[in-house]
Amino acid sequence: MKVASIQMTVVNNDKDANIAKAAANIEACSDADLIILPEMWNVGFTNFDQYINEAEGKEGKTLTMLRQMAEKTKSYIHGGSFVEKDQDNYYNSSYLLSPEGEIVGQYRKIHLFGYNSQETNILTPGEDVTVVSTPLATIGMATCFDLRFPELFRKMVDKGAELFLVCSAWPYPRLEAWSMLNRVRALENQCFLMSSNSCGVLGGAQFVGHSMVVDPWGEVIAGSGDEEMNIRTEIDLNKLKAARDNFPGLASRVSWLG
Repeated sequence: MKVASIQMTVVNNDKDANIAKAAANIEACSDADLIILPEMWNVGFTNFDQYINEAEGKEGKTLTMLRQMAEKTKSYIHGGSFVEKDQDNYYNSSYLLSPEGEIVGQYRKIHLFGYNSQETNILTPGEDVTVVSTPLATIGMATCFDLRFPELFRKMVDKGAELFLVCSAWPYPRLEAWSMLNRVRALENQCFLMSSNSCGVLGGAQFVGHSMVVDPWGEVIAGSGDEEMNIRTEIDLNKLKAARDNFPGLASRVSWLG
């Protein structure tokens, strides 16, 4: 399958510009079977004072654009994430859309980030592990800080995940941690992993970029630096089966350890 990861800088204080920018990047990747965007790209992760006012529901302008672009490009789109309002709660929510523009998966970030961040004060953590079966692959969804918690990814594997999709707004100076965790989460679970991270400066934070696609051996098959760009490559799921057959990592698990 052809895949594309969109690495973009957020336009500060201009949600409409960010929506237009994301749409243009999606269109530029229209030959991809699967496209992913970063975390909180519509307002910016560090703009905590905008979370409540800019929160949306399923009928809001952000998800509406994503659904339209999925239908237009005939691609699966992981829409990154945005602040979603559901009754009296606010979530860091991600949606996976089909080429018909239908919602086929939803994930609410479980591990909210509280270090020099207001996310834990404003948002409610999700409670569900999300794994979606599609004609492309069985896809597990995660967001940024989730990468530090291997048990989430192992639960996704137990639900059949073959490909992890990770949207993020991961900042400097923790570049080495970002690069390492992308690779380790793929390696230890013998899965493909595709991430989309923010880049540029916003709210005093500089984001590391370095979005990547990692194979089940933990090798980066496509990646970027810290500038805006769209990463393009192909994923062959036959390589996942070969990795699991040739090296019994998952098969050697001791069940009583969990």
